[in-house]
Amino acid sequence: MSTDDVVAIQQLLAKYAVTITQGDVEGLLSVFTPDGTYSAFGDVFTLDLFPKMVAAAPKGLFLTGTALVEIDGDEATGTQPLCFIEHSKHDMRIGYYSDTYRRTPDGWRLRTRKMTFIRRSGAHDSGRPHAYEPAP
Repeated sequence: MSTDDVVAIQQLLAKYAVTITQGDVEGLLSVFTPDGTYSAFGDVFTLDLFPKMVAAAPKGLFLTGTALVEIDGDEATGTQPLCFIEHSKHDMRIGYYSDTYRRTPDGWRLRTRKMTFIRRSGAHDSGRPHAYEPAP
């Protein structure tokens, strides 16, 4: 595992956090492979659903920790802690992302990102089912 690869993945994840915090959907989409997906709320969302999903989601600050990454050639996996603070009430959601990454001609990209929430009870889950309903 090279330091350059680790730094490139860390910068990719920083771009994810900054672009989603700023509502920059195009920047957010650029961190994924074209076949990339995001999983939460018991569902898997393809990139074509991202603009509507981001528009419907609460706004606020996405604070992410340093990801623990394992690189194997042009593929990698990782886990990244998250604390989301909703802007109007400062309510927090905590959890972590479980990721897969792929090296592309344009550099490292997220292939899959799965959100796991940590509840006050200590339970870890994917969120309330159907918290987001894609349009038919």
